[in-house]
Amino acid sequence: MSTRPSLEIAVRASAVLGEGPTWDAAAQRLIWVDILSSRVHTYDPATGRRTTLGTEQHVGAAKPRAGGGLVVNLRDGIGVYGADGSFDWLLREAVPGRRGNDAAVAPDGSLWAGTMRYDEGAGGGTLSRIGSDGSHTEFLPEVTVSNGIGWSPDGRLMYYIDTPTRRIDVFDVEDPDGPVVSGRRPFAEVEEGAGFPDGLCVDADGAVWVALWDGAAVRRYAPDGTLDRVVELPFPRPTACAFGGADLTDLYLTSARVGLGAAAPPLAGSLLVIQGAGQGLAQPAFGG
Repeated sequence: MSTRPSLEIAVRASAVLGEGPTWDAAAQRLIWVDILSSRVHTYDPATGRRTTLGTEQHVGAAKPRAGGGLVVNLRDGIGVYGADGSFDWLLREAVPGRRGNDAAVAPDGSLWAGTMRYDEGAGGGTLSRIGSDGSHTEFLPEVTVSNGIGWSPDGRLMYYIDTPTRRIDVFDVEDPDGPVVSGRRPFAEVEEGAGFPDGLCVDADGAVWVALWDGAAVRRYAPDGTLDRVVELPFPRPTACAFGGADLTDLYLTSARVGLGAAAPPLAGSLLVIQGAGQGLAQPAFGG
């Protein structure tokens, strides 16, 4: 079950808090962020080309927009960048001591965005749905560290992580074309001592991959919640994973150096890739 696959360095970096890898199918590039450095990075594996966009606030996530540009989950709310680089607020909701964290685009093109307190105070965060028209619905109040979000291949299940619970939870999506989500229940639990669940992605088989903060591993859980694969990593704080590449078969992994100090391994903060790790799902762009 535990494996050490061939890991390749996609981008050698020293990200403080690398997060949120997302494959941008239209541009054939990977988008990822360094939250605490306020930077959005892109990487084109075909050419090696990289870009960096500096944001004026800490950026928890960045996702492609259907019309070009990016939607970003910032400290004070949700912003959008146009294809020309222009910026506008879509939703501004500044709360002292709180910032945006992970986010994901649902099959209907809406953005599900989480928040958390800088001090990770219990119940200080939220999970909200932002429609393509800018409408805002707070779905979960009193979240602590809102993290990984993903959907099953048929769009009928939504997976979600509030990191300190050590669980991956699952919801029923009553209408994949709408916001009705209910029936929260545990899908899988990470045992004490194995790290904390952080970002996740879902593959074409309906299995859930999750990065384990302080666990130096990525795990794959089968659709019934059983653990069927553990990938060991050369750094203690992997943060998230996503399938990318032209055929969506390469698994990209972000990582963090924050809190490690002089003990940080050389690759901590880099973007790694496991080629041929599985078959991913195409991710929708934000409709707004």
